[in-house]
Amino acid sequence: MTKTVVLGVGNLIMADEGVGVRVVEALERDYTLPQGVVVIDAGTSSMELLADLSHLDFLLVVDAINADKPPGTLVKLAGDAVPVFFRRNLSPHGIGLSDVLAALEFMDAAPREVVIIGVQPVSLELSTELTPEIAARVPELVAMVVAELAERGAVLTVKSPDHA
Repeated sequence: MTKTVVLGVGNLIMADEGVGVRVVEALERDYTLPQGVVVIDAGTSSMELLADLSHLDFLLVVDAINADKPPGTLVKLAGDAVPVFFRRNLSPHGIGLSDVLAALEFMDAAPREVVIIGVQPVSLELSTELTPEIAARVPELVAMVVAELAERGAVLTVKSPDHA
């Protein structure tokens, strides 16, 4: 059985920076996860994630990403672009996650595959709400997560309204 984690990262008091957390909340609310797939609201956590991210087959990170694109642009980073993400520190808390992945690599426990999806933020100002532009992108980000998981054989099912 594969071990997969969908990791939503972000700071919920910095407007669009909280988008990763909002996406994993929507996943947990709207979908039934197959065996072997775990969703984690990591917030701004870092080293405390070592055990949860150790020896994974697939790590899918959802985050606000400063990729010098127009606000609201959806971003996907995979393969060789993932290390570049951490070198350029495209996320305000990228250092913490990069430290976790470096530690896992050192321990020979790194995920086999890492994909990062996100959106270029509109605002990182102090606010507990996503901007309307980014809030409108949450369903698309959820769909991207569902598609990434399906590509790897992990099919999520939509919860029926009476179980939501």
